[in-house]
Amino acid sequence: MPRPRAGGGRRGDGLGAVPPRVYGDGERGRGLHSATSEAMAAPARVGLRRWLSSRAPAPRICVVGSGPAGFYTAQHILKFLATGFLCSTPSCPAFLPEHHDLAQVDIYEKLPVPFGLVRFGVAPDHPEVKNVINTFTHTARSDRCAYYGNVTVGRDVTVGELQQAYHAVVLSYGAEDNRVLGIPGENLSGVYSARAFVGWYNGLPENRDLKPDLSCETALILGHGNVALDIARILLSPLDFLRKTDITDCSLAALACSKVKRVWLAGRRGPLQVAFTIKELREMINLPGTQPVLNPADFTGLENAVKDAPRPRKRLTELMIKTALEKHREKAVMAQAAVPRQWGLKFQRSPQEVLPTADGMRVRGVRMALTRLEGSGDSAKAVPTGDMEELECGLVLSSIGYRSLPLDPAVPFDTQHSIIPNNLGRVMGVPGLYCSGWVKRGPVGVIITTMNDSFDTAQSVLEDLQEGVLDVSVSKEGFGAVGSILRSREWEKIDAAEVARGKAAGKPREKIVDPQEMLQLIGH
Repeated sequence: MPRPRAGGGRRGDGLGAVPPRVYGDGERGRGLHSATSEAMAAPARVGLRRWLSSRAPAPRICVVGSGPAGFYTAQHILKFLATGFLCSTPSCPAFLPEHHDLAQVDIYEKLPVPFGLVRFGVAPDHPEVKNVINTFTHTARSDRCAYYGNVTVGRDVTVGELQQAYHAVVLSYGAEDNRVLGIPGENLSGVYSARAFVGWYNGLPENRDLKPDLSCETALILGHGNVALDIARILLSPLDFLRKTDITDCSLAALACSKVKRVWLAGRRGPLQVAFTIKELREMINLPGTQPVLNPADFTGLENAVKDAPRPRKRLTELMIKTALEKHREKAVMAQAAVPRQWGLKFQRSPQEVLPTADGMRVRGVRMALTRLEGSGDSAKAVPTGDMEELECGLVLSSIGYRSLPLDPAVPFDTQHSIIPNNLGRVMGVPGLYCSGWVKRGPVGVIITTMNDSFDTAQSVLEDLQEGVLDVSVSKEGFGAVGSILRSREWEKIDAAEVARGKAAGKPREKIVDPQEMLQLIGH
């Protein structure tokens, strides 16, 4: 598959406009300038001072991952190197007086297309959130930025090889896995992770063949976060609403045939611990053709409990209380009317087992342990009471969190917390290696949280440039070196496939004779 790219080369063509598979700096239009080779012969000096001299090579910085964390990191680095200042405060004394406009940032992505979570995670009916793509596209089209898709770091090229090619490497590859429930029946048909379901309706290539079974009337979503509410909203939204979004055609067709008319969202803790925000809750409450079902008893005494709570938590809880009381009265009035689509929140319930149908093939319900809370606020813990209940459903969606995976054996990784150990984005024990976004702090927060986090990491890179921690005295080839590595390994993929097929047939190799098949093997 081609490697789309942007930045350098022809301006104005947009993402992926430059002909693919032409590697090397010369093609990009920015290249290794004559000043670079001259600088390599200059007397050795340390760090940024050498960069600021008229003969010094420009810093080359690599970002792995093209989601919000990757683009915000690149954006901040390019912005403040261009202004010459190392912080946003006008009185900031740390500045870069020369050559700040020569720094170059390359962004690598394993998919052919950029934008990560903004493209594949944000709900289709939230176009205003996706507007940030315009800013990212502007960054990608900069003469000092280039995008390379269809490159899997850790497989096609190692982190160590990137460090040889760049002065600094920033890992911003996000959380590409989900937490598992770890209970019996989790693998039954009809049980899906929220990540896979979201990827399905948003067109993530790896989830295009999910084909969720929506033939049941009741769905259970395990989790009380924004993603859980997003899924509930997509399941219950009028089709006319969804047709105006960028939801995939196959997902829209499946939802048009959906029998789901009732969605429960269950969490281990109580109303004061829900992770969703008021915007998403209000969207669900106001969703046409649906009826919220909240039990007023779940909110007894909470009005006093939230008086001194932070304003966002107080407003969120007050809205749930108001909805529970109002909708409870409306429900009694509507008892004789046609039952609309419904959704509701169930608190203090912890899943213990996914129950199978009689043939043992599909989900028919979930056994839940009732819990009580020990402690208060966000730190409250759910403790089983010993009581159980069964909730009937034909569709289960687990929305209990995402998690990052290790990228390369050379990169430290905290398996308990699923993050890269770091100090302000500096990877512990590996100079010149940084991280930003979810792989840095865990899968929490919204896009603005990721923006601020990424700016912090970018600031660490800038400070290390300014203080000479990053040695930019030696010229780095950047993509020129990486492109050579990628080219050299393409034939190895074909060779490995031939040997594997030959082994299965008891032969040294089974030669591949179709050029198109060869191209498919090397990712064209």
